[in-house]
Amino acid sequence: MTEWHSYQPANGHRLPHDPLNAIVAPRPIGWVSSLSADGVANLAPYSFFNLFNYRPPLIGFSSMGWKDSVANIAATGEFVWNLVTRDLGEAMNATAANVAADVDEFALAGIETLASLHVKPPRVAASRAQFECKVTQIVRLQTKEGTELDQWLVLGEAVAIHIDAALLEDGIYQTARAEPILRGGGPADYFAITEDALFQMRRPG
Repeated sequence: MTEWHSYQPANGHRLPHDPLNAIVAPRPIGWVSSLSADGVANLAPYSFFNLFNYRPPLIGFSSMGWKDSVANIAATGEFVWNLVTRDLGEAMNATAANVAADVDEFALAGIETLASLHVKPPRVAASRAQFECKVTQIVRLQTKEGTELDQWLVLGEAVAIHIDAALLEDGIYQTARAEPILRGGGPADYFAITEDALFQMRRPG
């Protein structure tokens, strides 16, 4: 018989570390580059991130607080999502540092940039897939009682997508070939997607 650890989040989880983001895991990483209205580049990772629609392609991330990324995107209406792979893990982690708004995280982490074609924020040159995005919505999240939170959901439409052609095989994108990393739970857990994790199931007809 299963022994359950049950709790109501409003009353606390009674554990050494909140299990929520370990249960909903692993999560893709929103490595978001943006520019301030004054042209200062910003690069930051968000683990509350995902794809929400095929056509048009809509992606989104949620920020705990009105951080530089959100402020920049609200001001300019543009951002770029950059795929994080295993070889970029440490550089991505370096951009999570809490620094002043006038600090360029590309320079801080020693990351080379690549010019975007349809938006102004730069791409991460070493990233093997990037989405150039135009913002569609910025939504302030709220509780079930309607209380507004300092939590902001940013949604954008990918107007240009760049893929390292080496990740394509007979025109099919090979997810594991890039070894993308994903956020787990706890203070430091990440996972890499590798070929040995692959299994296949086709949808019923």
